[in-house]
Amino acid sequence: MKQINHFRHKKILVLGLAKSGVAAASLLHKLGAFVTVNDFKPLSENLEAQHLLEKGITVICGEHPLGLLEEGFELIVKNPGIPYTNPLVKGALERGIPVITEVELAYLISEAPFIAITGTNGKTTTTTLVYEMLKAGQKLPLIAGNIGTVASEVAQEASNENTIVIELSSFQLMGIGEFNPKIAILTNLYDAHLDYHGTRKDYVQAKANITKNQTEHEFFVVNADQDDVMKVAAGSNAKIIPFSTKKILDAGAYINNGWIYFNDEKIMETKDIALPGMHNLENILSAVAAAKLSSVDNEAIYQVLHTFNGVKHRLQFILEHDGRKFYNDSKATNILATQNAISAFEEPIVLLAGGLDRGNEFDELIPYFKNVKAVVTFGQTAPKIERAAVQAGIKTIKHVDNVEKAVPLAYQLSEQGDVILLSPACASWDQYKTFEVRGDIFIQAVHMLK
Repeated sequence: MKQINHFRHKKILVLGLAKSGVAAASLLHKLGAFVTVNDFKPLSENLEAQHLLEKGITVICGEHPLGLLEEGFELIVKNPGIPYTNPLVKGALERGIPVITEVELAYLISEAPFIAITGTNGKTTTTTLVYEMLKAGQKLPLIAGNIGTVASEVAQEASNENTIVIELSSFQLMGIGEFNPKIAILTNLYDAHLDYHGTRKDYVQAKANITKNQTEHEFFVVNADQDDVMKVAAGSNAKIIPFSTKKILDAGAYINNGWIYFNDEKIMETKDIALPGMHNLENILSAVAAAKLSSVDNEAIYQVLHTFNGVKHRLQFILEHDGRKFYNDSKATNILATQNAISAFEEPIVLLAGGLDRGNEFDELIPYFKNVKAVVTFGQTAPKIERAAVQAGIKTIKHVDNVEKAVPLAYQLSEQGDVILLSPACASWDQYKTFEVRGDIFIQAVHMLK
């Protein structure tokens, strides 16, 4: 960890706790800042805040009082989930107080370079693949961000011999200042989180922040099959490394005659890849590019791709029971992710879907329902998904209260050779705290069938 004096004796407000807020407050306190923590949860119910109070950090809980802006704070470190429309955040920006996220702190103290991954879909799989490839290539990677340990905690332990592989959301990227990864990856861009960002333009700009500080000495790995991604690349000063599943490139990562190539070099045959789904080829190509740029040998890349079956909650194979294969894709919190999941299989599918209603319809799923034989719905969006299933001509459509009840019903509706797929196409927050909780309940219910 770099010993920096940047925050020493500065008054800093950490807004919102959870894991990243606790880590940020503790680190800033260690760096000599005068830290105040403000969290909406009451102190009596807030163990994290109580622990920070024991360290001598000022804690204000139960509300976000606007009067805090009169305290002379020089910086605010914001939990990524708190929107910029929050009155405290909005007031701070109007007063010229910088607002950052915890990722920026991690970058400022880190001795290790970063490989940073963002995009609408595929972030978690790509991040895991890059980490596993670097590990197989003995490059001493550490994993951080949404997929692993809080970035600023990882950065405190990292040396210049490590590389930090980090998954970043648009929320986190809105709050960076100097953050500059050695390698940045933009997997793809689709409409997402517009309730937070307001417009697609603002969402894309947040994603583009991943490359805003890069120079010709860094690399930006981008999806050459998407015009919006290439527009972001056109504004970058980094060396552009494209990848494509659809065309042969002069340079970068691509597929030719059943082989993965990087530049003109054959890496491995696609038939040897363990991870299912055409959409995962994008994730694989971007990870291969990052690995090759990090001097990982082809044998290590092959070893990972030949054995890697996916990350938990992302098209995760659970088990085969009575001739049925069960897959957990709880992380499919939007329509595109579910489209990709359905497209990954040729077998008949019993689909489990539903969740938080964000106002959209599900007509975009209809063309993908060709091999879906039955749909079991739950959650707020159940009626909308059922309407789409009826329009697609699906004869068997059932509704249940929750995921736990959906599993045995899906089993009853299935036959040997079928895939039973949880791919909700919706966020989980109407019924479950996180998509992980939803996925874990699915896994437990599947195991109960045995």
